[in-house]
Amino acid sequence: QVQLVESGGGLVQAGGSLRLSCAASGRTFSSYAMGWFRQAPGKEREFVAAINLSGSSTYYADSVKGRLTISRDNAKNTVYLQMNSLKPEDTAVYYCAARRGGYYSSAEYLYDYWGQGTQVTVSS
Repeated sequence: QVQLVESGGGLVQAGGSLRLSCAASGRTFSSYAMGWFRQAPGKEREFVAAINLSGSSTYYADSVKGRLTISRDNAKNTVYLQMNSLKPEDTAVYYCAARRGGYYSSAEYLYDYWGQGTQVTVSS
């Protein structure tokens, strides 16, 4: 069992930056590929970014490439999402997710554990 707790959300002006963190419980964090997803009001949850077990490989949705960066620190059991050049359309609840073993993926159903989410609001 893995518990995930997101933090770092908030209100920011367009063009600003935020860094989200997701802290994982347990001693097997490095055995999980990690992903970030988001859900905007009235929309379905969508993939944002993912990272492999060691952190050596990442994958992004086209809408966030070049602006958002996913990273992880296995010694701290934490995955991060650095968000730069934020746009109003980035407003959403952001969720981190853990996939036991295997490769990272953009498919929600492949992830085994989810956090409760953190709100990001970007004002214009």
